[in-house]
Amino acid sequence: MYTGILKIEVAGGAEMAERWTVICPCCEATLIIDAQTGAIISHEEKSKPLASLEEMARELEKQKQKREQIFQQELSSLRERERVLEEKFREALKKAEKQGEGPSFNPLDLD
Repeated sequence: MYTGILKIEVAGGAEMAERWTVICPCCEATLIIDAQTGAIISHEEKSKPLASLEEMARELEKQKQKREQIFQQELSSLRERERVLEEKFREALKKAEKQGEGPSFNPLDLD
């Protein structure tokens, strides 16, 4: 986001202009601004040149590789999660077997 100050010069003086046309120094978009209220009336982004077919194919291939990489990371994370959960389950089962040797009771029966 551009946070600098824009200097706008209007031919014939600012008092005579009803609208100002400003070109954004950051994204080069064209803004039409109402002189009295300062509100943006219209905004038109700078047109981007069309890429060649080879460039688009390379970009699609990069996106495909990135999606595949993210998928593999998530898959390995899921496998690791399954292993960790299995290990936690086994530890909880061992702990329950050690504590389960005594009689079990319902805490509500103590009332």
